[in-house]
Amino acid sequence: MLITGKSLHRRTFLRGVGTAVALPFLDAMTPALARAQGGQAPVRMAFVYVPNGIDMRNWNPDYEGALGVLPPTLQPLDPFKRDITLLGNLTHNTGRALLDGAGDHGRCSGSYLTGVQVKKSVSDIRASVSCDQLVADGVGRQTRFPSLEVGLEDARQAGDCDSGYSCAYTNNLAWRSETQPLPPLLDPRALFERLFGDGAELTPEARARRRVYRRSILDFVRDDTRALHGTLGPTDQRKLDEYLSSIRSIEEQLRHAQEENARVEPGMEKPYGIPSDFAEHFRLMTDMITVAFQADLTRVVTFLVTREGTSRAYREIGIPDGHHPLTHHRNLVDQMDKVAQINRYHVEQFAGWVAKL
Repeated sequence: MLITGKSLHRRTFLRGVGTAVALPFLDAMTPALARAQGGQAPVRMAFVYVPNGIDMRNWNPDYEGALGVLPPTLQPLDPFKRDITLLGNLTHNTGRALLDGAGDHGRCSGSYLTGVQVKKSVSDIRASVSCDQLVADGVGRQTRFPSLEVGLEDARQAGDCDSGYSCAYTNNLAWRSETQPLPPLLDPRALFERLFGDGAELTPEARARRRVYRRSILDFVRDDTRALHGTLGPTDQRKLDEYLSSIRSIEEQLRHAQEENARVEPGMEKPYGIPSDFAEHFRLMTDMITVAFQADLTRVVTFLVTREGTSRAYREIGIPDGHHPLTHHRNLVDQMDKVAQINRYHVEQFAGWVAKL
């Protein structure tokens, strides 16, 4: 690496007509003196939540110490086991009933990052500031977005979602205050536009027209990209190329999702731009979280994989039964095995994301 007195500002953008693309962290953004003193890279935090509990028969190892052979559910993470700390024998007491009766799903997701016993109510919700927001308060000023809230299913914020517990508990992980949840973004297009230009001032019709002709934001910043590329060293050029390729790949996935939705028969309850395939939806959202980390757009993420209490079916792996009903298995082995299969499917998607990170 060549050390010169020149450096790029950390907030350098590739600019084009009506858009700007943040850059990943490059060596050229670290002043020569700071490089010589060993500047530290940002530290990131992501909370990933899967619902309805886990079949612990296939999750817990039967030994302590360094990870060796992983249990069946965790085996997709085998390539990364040297980087994993697996904790056990823990409990979250505020997720228990504590004289409040039924409503485990509302309680467990509501208390997960808040650490409090949430108020059992449909309209008078009360939790606490979640720990991701405490971290965001500390590091959020250094990034464009103090935190990102992402999910894959069900954006309802009102109504009864579990035995007298508001949907605000089952459908959110992040809480800005004891009465203000931060709803996750579910639509890949909405997340993409938030990261790379939200067009919030446009009407839905104007936004639709823009999508017709704006095939790629990278086309608009091509000249700026070429000019910057020529000033970078080989390592930074590789980082920039990989980063822009990731954005291009996300755009292609979004285009595919939109075309797929265009073929769906009218009357289906399916939000615009959301892939029908769970794995594709997961991959698309985590690809964008990865880009957000690369560009240092945020350092704190909550990811609600699917909402608590979901009855989603996983027909793509041969399970037409709803996830939630299966977890009330009454110790029927065939149903327990299906729960374990769903658990492993979730871990497979997570492992794919870890590999990319």
